[in-house]
Amino acid sequence: MIDKYASLTGNWNYPTKVRFGAGRIKELADACRAAGIRRPLLVTDPGLKPLPMIMDAIGTLEHGGLACALFADVHPNPIGADVEAGLKIYRAGHHDGVIVFGGGSAMDAGKAIAFMSGQTRPMWDYEDREDWWTRADAAGIAPIVAVPTTAGTGSEVGRAAVIVDERDHTKKIIFHPKMQPVEVIADPELTVGLPAHITAATGMDALSHNLEAYCSPFFHPLGNGVALEGMRLVREWLPVAVKTGSNVDARAYMLAASSMGATAFQKGLGAMHSLSHPCSSLRGTHHGLTNAVVMPYVLVHNKSAIEEKLAASARYMNLKDQSFNGFVDWILQLRQDIGIPNTLKEIGVDLDMIPEAAPMAMEDPSTGGNPLPMTVAAYETLYRNAIEGRLV
Repeated sequence: MIDKYASLTGNWNYPTKVRFGAGRIKELADACRAAGIRRPLLVTDPGLKPLPMIMDAIGTLEHGGLACALFADVHPNPIGADVEAGLKIYRAGHHDGVIVFGGGSAMDAGKAIAFMSGQTRPMWDYEDREDWWTRADAAGIAPIVAVPTTAGTGSEVGRAAVIVDERDHTKKIIFHPKMQPVEVIADPELTVGLPAHITAATGMDALSHNLEAYCSPFFHPLGNGVALEGMRLVREWLPVAVKTGSNVDARAYMLAASSMGATAFQKGLGAMHSLSHPCSSLRGTHHGLTNAVVMPYVLVHNKSAIEEKLAASARYMNLKDQSFNGFVDWILQLRQDIGIPNTLKEIGVDLDMIPEAAPMAMEDPSTGGNPLPMTVAAYETLYRNAIEGRLV
């Protein structure tokens, strides 16, 4: 399998060490040793726990002489209690590192467990606000090896974890530079079994990361370049991955686009994510799917600030209509082609949620990266438009 897809195999150091290519999960024990891990805790989610890929990974580790334990009690939108439960197992087993294996939920929970393994303050004291990350004892952060099984969040190359605070039902970002995994195994074969609807939702999450990073007003030419190519890869390969899930080339390019999105969004995100986070914490919606639903509504809202940027991206992506409207039309057609709903109402978000959700969106850290300044009233309007399907 590796020989057949040799052109899509490589070792990268951008922004961390990545072992990319089909079949490279066999290198998991080597990656752990390179990260200084001898007793890993493998963190995954309940859906992956019974699958052969998890048992095979544990077998690979044991064959490589590494003692491994498994933790999979993770909610789809991880909560603080998930991190506490994982920490108990980590400490009881005297583990010295974490393997985060799965999609965004496993990545977030596992990275938070590794981060908190040597801290003494409550996790919420390290939220991504001002310089709160400097409160952490960097020496107390366990090394992380990341194995993504979805192509969406890009958390395998990220420096943060998103955890729901049960006290107020808000998603909070826990950040520290040392939360970035030191080794990544990006094996597209691990994503082949994803159902089409999950492939679509996670792929649109990758697109939202690249797109919002590109539209963010902050100066970061490197981020812009990565984001542009990430969007182009999504355009070319997401429909293929959804239609033909066994296409390893498509899976590989989408896995790359996912990592690119998370690399680019160090530049910033925006209102798509600010709208999406309250929906996930209050209604349990899938994060990538929610981003996909609100995407065109946010683009139209931001038109005055991003019209020239999206026309430029339309040219780079060789869209038929190389204008702002042409770009939005592409988004709408892509959503239709891969089965994304048109409204938030279709995924369980109703008008009754707006009074609670709009202030939460305004307070979300992603709001600071939106191309236009936001207000609670603007978020109320965006929620209403996205629920009722008014693209104005």
